[in-house]
Amino acid sequence: MPGHDLDLYFNTALSLAKEAGKIVKEGFLTSKNVVAKAVSWDFVTEYDQASEKFLISGLAKAFPAHKFIGEETVSGSNEEPVLTEEPTWVIDPIDGTTNFVHGFPLTCISIALAINKEVVLAIVYNPVYDHMFTARKGQGAYLNGERIYASKETDISRAVVALELSLARDPKLHDKIMNRAKSIISTATGIRVTGSCALSLCYVALGSFEAYQVDHLHSWDVAAGSLIISEAGGVVVDTSGDKFDMMAHRILAAGTPEIAQSIASLIKKADGEMNAIAS
Repeated sequence: MPGHDLDLYFNTALSLAKEAGKIVKEGFLTSKNVVAKAVSWDFVTEYDQASEKFLISGLAKAFPAHKFIGEETVSGSNEEPVLTEEPTWVIDPIDGTTNFVHGFPLTCISIALAINKEVVLAIVYNPVYDHMFTARKGQGAYLNGERIYASKETDISRAVVALELSLARDPKLHDKIMNRAKSIISTATGIRVTGSCALSLCYVALGSFEAYQVDHLHSWDVAAGSLIISEAGGVVVDTSGDKFDMMAHRILAAGTPEIAQSIASLIKKADGEMNAIAS
């Protein structure tokens, strides 16, 4: 990419991710100061804040002209983040904070760099298991340096699909989420809930899941994972099946277009049935 040293960007971010992983792993093994955000089930800990501060300060020092979208920074400002064409780091310092708080090891650091509103490099690091998922645009996806590939399954009846059912705790979302889940459960081989959006996306890239779908999320949840899936040969679309926009709060990722379309159709049907009942 003219004017940009992507190798330098990637290697700097990778080094910082490994160091931030030490912060996260230390916190995973000790007691934490847990504070609820806007709702009682959305947590933040001092380790989220320390990890984000470390990552942003390190990247800002190395690349002072770059911009940042970080979960804790945005949460503190109560402003909707805006993605521009400038080089922008999109960071989730601890994805799966509820897992982290409860000592469940599916938690990670997620880092992506977008240039001209397109993600060009991605890092998702689970320091508990020392699993480092990486991707650079046009260069494939990797787990700890080994190339990974998404599932090539095309039949939804043989697919394992990951969802995030905990969002159904919100009374405004409960019926929609559970109705969609019921439709998918009755069709797919199995359902999994990891509690980490970034890792669920990586598991689609790894071929462990055939698909993952969730709405009501944020850019820092999906920025890195979306590139990792694409580079692993998978597909990333909007929940409707249309073009994916990481700022639009919804994602449907799959190993193949056929699985993605099957799930999009199931969701459309489930939503239509619910709307018909409501009217």
